Amino acid sequence: MARDLIHVPVREAIEKAGWHVTNDQYTVQFAEFTMYADLAAERIIAASRGNDKIAIEIKSFVKRSAVQDVRDALGQYVMYRAYLTKIEPNRKLYLATSTRAYRAIFGLQAVQFLVQQFAIATIVVDLERKEVVAWND
Repeated sequence: MARDLIHVPVREAIEKAGWHVTNDQYTVQFAEFTMYADLAAERIIAASRGNDKIAIEIKSFVKRSAVQDVRDALGQYVMYRAYLTKIEPNRKLYLATSTRAYRAIFGLQAVQFLVQQFAIATIVVDLERKEVVAWND
């Protein structure tokens, strides 16, 4: 699968935030479907609690149609999250994007409704500084 345009700066921002990337293309396999989220990462939280585990789908939202971008991203996100609840329930899924895309796309009322309706967790990354500026659970 081709990497998203912002894959490298998002990965660097996640690592800068203290996460260890364990998979740079994370296989999500359920029944007959095999799909690939962009990243998987872990962070040790405390010796007694173990690790926090996340999977990240990265989207730049650069298509001509915001509707198509959102539909494609939401479809992937919902499928990955549903399958992860069965195959790895302790791994939380995030949708990562740039500050520009977050303002332009996630500022739309129609997208805000979907984020609330489907409880989409997001990571917002400043691509120039390669830093996470927001974790939205």
